[in-house]
Parts: sequence; C-alpha cells; structure tokens
Amino acid sequence: MFKKLFGSSEPKEEKILPWQPLSDVSQLTTIEEKSKTKTQIIFKHSTRCGISSMVMKQFVSAYDLELNADLYYLDLLSYRDVSNEVGHKFQVMHQSPQLLVIKNGVVVTHASHGEINEIDLVQFV
Repeated sequence: MFKKLFGSSEPKEEKILPWQPLSDVSQLTTIEEKSKTKTQIIFKHSTRCGISSMVMKQFVSAYDLELNADLYYLDLLSYRDVSNEVGHKFQVMHQSPQLLVIKNGVVVTHASHGEINEIDLVQFV
C-alpha cells in the first residue's frame, strides 16, 4: 500500500539506446553510404536547452529497441561544425532539437521540438 502512495524506493531501470556519437564531419559520408542498406537516424541535441532535454527523454522512453536502424547522437554545442554540415549535406535547415531520418542517401523525414516524438519511425525502416 505504501508503494502505491509514495512510490517504490527501488530505482527505475534506465533505458539505454544504442547511440553512436556523431562527432566528426567525415562520419556523414559513412552515414550516407550506410543509409543505402539500413535506415540512419540523427538526433541533434542541445545540452543547454530544457526543451531539447525534455524531447530527448520522451524520445528515449518511446524508442523501440527492436528498430532496425543506426542511431546517432549529435551534441550540437560541442560539434557545431558537424551540425552545420548535417544541414548543408542533407539540405535541412538547422533546428534544435532535431531528428533526421536518412534512407538511400537522402532525408526522408525530419522534425524538430515536440514534433520529433510524433514521427512513426517504423514506417521508415
């Protein structure tokens, strides 16, 4: 009864996503090539933005670990040059937070802010 009222003192298991750090411009060519055989997903995150942190938590919570895609995390404050090149290479205006889904070398969908969690990633895999 106390657990229902006050919550459990047991720590919650944190969901860990298979993030690959995106920290070098040269990785974008690899992502483009790999997208020809497997969907590639880039999550651009601002570590200083409360909205970005909230969207990230929601994304992690909802992400299907069975999804057959490569998942990249870009800390855009630490790697501004990479963030700028993502926009240039894939022809998507920079926003933060932002999710890009890349298939066959092109962005098939993208979203920013709360719209990120409205994307049904399954349809792009």
